[in-house]
Amino acid sequence: MKAATRRGLLGAALGATGAGVSGCDRIANSPEANRSLNLAEGLNFHVQRLLLGRRALAREYPASAISPDFRANGTVNPDSEDYQAHVAGGFKDWRLEIGGLVERPLQLSLDELRQAPSRTQITRHDCVEGWSSIGKWKGARLGPLLDRAGVKPQAKYVAFFCADTLELTLDGTGDYYETIDLADARHPQTVLAYEMNDRPLPVAHGAPIRLRLERQLGYKMAKYVMRIELIDSFAGLGLGKGGYWEDRGYQWYAGI
Repeated sequence: MKAATRRGLLGAALGATGAGVSGCDRIANSPEANRSLNLAEGLNFHVQRLLLGRRALAREYPASAISPDFRANGTVNPDSEDYQAHVAGGFKDWRLEIGGLVERPLQLSLDELRQAPSRTQITRHDCVEGWSSIGKWKGARLGPLLDRAGVKPQAKYVAFFCADTLELTLDGTGDYYETIDLADARHPQTVLAYEMNDRPLPVAHGAPIRLRLERQLGYKMAKYVMRIELIDSFAGLGLGKGGYWEDRGYQWYAGI
């Protein structure tokens, strides 16, 4: 399903109920809209997996197509003391934790991530708000990192826990998290990006690393990733919908 078609389904469902969605800033609370989106999500998930397969690549672009002004959306500078201390120290003491249902928990510095198997790709970022931008990303491939940690057989999902908290709503925490399944985690274009357009990833775009999940909409691509856990269910995280925005009405699978 093309990105425009996906956005069209979102807009049509919300427009029919008179409820507006301001992308990653506000969510419609209409039960009718969410029922329509749930149906579209299920269809989108099964059609994409059936027709495209698990390893089909998102389109990649030439360097001439890179957007001169790639919009930074959502949080652009988390205000937690720990995160600001990492920024001030150039992320020298920052460590990415990979744990949960793994045989060998990892703690990796940014330098160690840079030495891991990587991928560079120029792809289009499609936001649920309706805008798109093209950027060049380089990052550690998530699949080989999971292999290094040794994923246990009962693991089904990968959870990303982030530095930004946004507003304290619904569950009383506002802590940003996201989840994906193992098929998407092992996709060759799924990376933990530490560079954007041949420069270190800017704070506004999620430094020190952000998830790039090129076959889904932008709200799935968590920024400011601090910790990764392998889990068998996301029912116990947040409100049990699989992500910060999913807990607020967005769909867990946002394939394009």
